[in-house]
Amino acid sequence: MTTIIDALRQWPARRWWFATGTALATFLFIAIPTDLIPNPIFGREIPPTPWSWWALGLSSVLAGLVAATYVATPEEARSEREGRLGMAGGIVTFFAVGCPVCNKLVLLALGYTGAIQWFEPIQPYLALGAIVLLGWAFVARVRREQSCVIRSVPQPVA
Repeated sequence: MTTIIDALRQWPARRWWFATGTALATFLFIAIPTDLIPNPIFGREIPPTPWSWWALGLSSVLAGLVAATYVATPEEARSEREGRLGMAGGIVTFFAVGCPVCNKLVLLALGYTGAIQWFEPIQPYLALGAIVLLGWAFVARVRREQSCVIRSVPQPVA
């Protein structure tokens, strides 16, 4: 854990700004269509649960941190696996905090009764899963950055 905290202390301001912007964009991108933030375009039949705000907030912060790990110098190594974990966490968050009967995919798969009876009870577990996926992606990205420090190699003289 101290390695992650030390790595965060070394982040330049550019990464922190990118993390903040991405976290805010993620929050709005999920909160508006799931109607956690009331708006005239989207609606929900079932009111949001109190844990939806916490799940969305924590997921947004973690998504911002994961995205900021990609703001790097060209010399740093890249990995696609952690990016996919982060993307999966964002998608799972959308399903976790959304209205169970307003989600067209859930309605098509389970119907109205199935959405209430089967999908709504697992939403807290989806939220936890999203947070775990995003946390895992973040820790993996930071550890990879710390372990793959690339040293500059002298270029041959032509």
